[in-house]
Amino acid sequence: MDQRSKNSCDEGFKYIIMEDEVATRKRSQAEEMQAKKLEVMGAATSKFCRHLTSLKVSAAMALLTGTLLWVGGLLQTAVLSRENTASKSSFYTGLATQRVYRNNGYLVVIANGGLNQRRLAIVDMIVVARYLNVTLIVPLFDNGTYWNDNSTFADIFDLNHLITSLKDEVLIEEEFPQELKKQEESFYSMVPTSFASLTYYYDRILPRIKQRGVLLFTLTDARVANNGLPEEFQKLRCRVNYEALRFTEAIEQTGRRIVSLLRQKGPFLVLHLRYEMDMVAFTGCVEGLTTQEVIEVTEMRHSHKDWKNEHIDSRSRRKHGSCPLTPEETALVLQALGIHRNTTIYIAAGKIYNEDKRMAKLRKAYPNLVRKEVVLEPWELRPFINHADQMAALDYIVAIESDIFIPTFRGNMAKAVEGHRRYMGFKTSILLDAEILVPLIDDYYKRTLSWDEFALMVKKTHQHLVGKPQKRKEIPDHPRYEDFFYSNPQECLPPFPH
Repeated sequence: MDQRSKNSCDEGFKYIIMEDEVATRKRSQAEEMQAKKLEVMGAATSKFCRHLTSLKVSAAMALLTGTLLWVGGLLQTAVLSRENTASKSSFYTGLATQRVYRNNGYLVVIANGGLNQRRLAIVDMIVVARYLNVTLIVPLFDNGTYWNDNSTFADIFDLNHLITSLKDEVLIEEEFPQELKKQEESFYSMVPTSFASLTYYYDRILPRIKQRGVLLFTLTDARVANNGLPEEFQKLRCRVNYEALRFTEAIEQTGRRIVSLLRQKGPFLVLHLRYEMDMVAFTGCVEGLTTQEVIEVTEMRHSHKDWKNEHIDSRSRRKHGSCPLTPEETALVLQALGIHRNTTIYIAAGKIYNEDKRMAKLRKAYPNLVRKEVVLEPWELRPFINHADQMAALDYIVAIESDIFIPTFRGNMAKAVEGHRRYMGFKTSILLDAEILVPLIDDYYKRTLSWDEFALMVKKTHQHLVGKPQKRKEIPDHPRYEDFFYSNPQECLPPFPH
């Protein structure tokens, strides 16, 4: 490799070491210029990938240097993040205006989906209730979904803490006044529009609540816009999500115990490995499945009315980065990133589909794979067994506290944890880009890329995808495809450097 190429690679990996939160805030003007250079390098990466076949130079020296810098830098940043983590972002301030409460009516919401989809939807509905001056009844859960978890809100979240910590902002009641209870079966119900603005809630929703007294939302996920909202609204979303909405004491204590036991072995990594049978069925991604397995997951998808879809083109979805990485692909990527073989890796997931077969390569590459079922004694986990959302809550606690977090699919938990870790001081999260990784993996399997070339490209294309300060991407006409507010709550974080 020529000296210019080697210097370019070294510069890229130095970025990882520099980006702890103290250095970010105190960066000198010269360092800012250097950071801009590195951003230009990142922008050129996609062009580099397109011309991958022209990469003929040996990457062995860069791989060795890059691996040491990558892993050392990530662990250094992770430890610094842990030492400097505050329980609340120092950039959060309360609402500027004094709260004047008047009750315009009652809002009832049914939270749908898994734990994190429900959690973020509830946060939005609490903030909507505050701005409409309506009383929110403690959210109900749609328990008729795949997970069949009959947990209530109070089984998962600390209800008393939520109500008392937000009493200056919004009134939350456990049940209706006696005079309204008799009317429960006749409440007017509707589904609010997706990614709605405050204007929508003022003009379309508030008049209905005032007219009818009570309004029921039967779906609540992604019903508030990511952008274009008052800053105080966005900051209240953060206050509710990161400060007011916490898990029950039993869940919190058990989650912290898992973290404590893992810490006894040193720094640890949380791998959010989304390869449960329901995830494979829901996405229709069948990479690496046998014919019988394809039939099995397709039948599962068709057995759920909410998951039914026209024929899913699995190859196209995978090509565009819409499929979770398989356990085999994940093992390859972790090795390419330079994650040491002896690293303690906590698997935050449900039961992996055909686990014995599909996890074999990952276990061989990383023998220190653990789960909550391994870390805890059976009696410690017994209260949460058969409650999927409560088990997921334990994983959430471990994920936000880990030294490094790596999700293999950009689902609700991945986005929620990413944002929470930013709020906690930009803790290191390696945000795998499947759209970049899939062609690299395929080229490596086809032997058009050597291992050294593959590993170098994985590092180069992810050197900036580590959960550090960046501006949220906005796509006004297609909000579903823009950056999710809760993955990067920038209004609640230190000002983004221009």
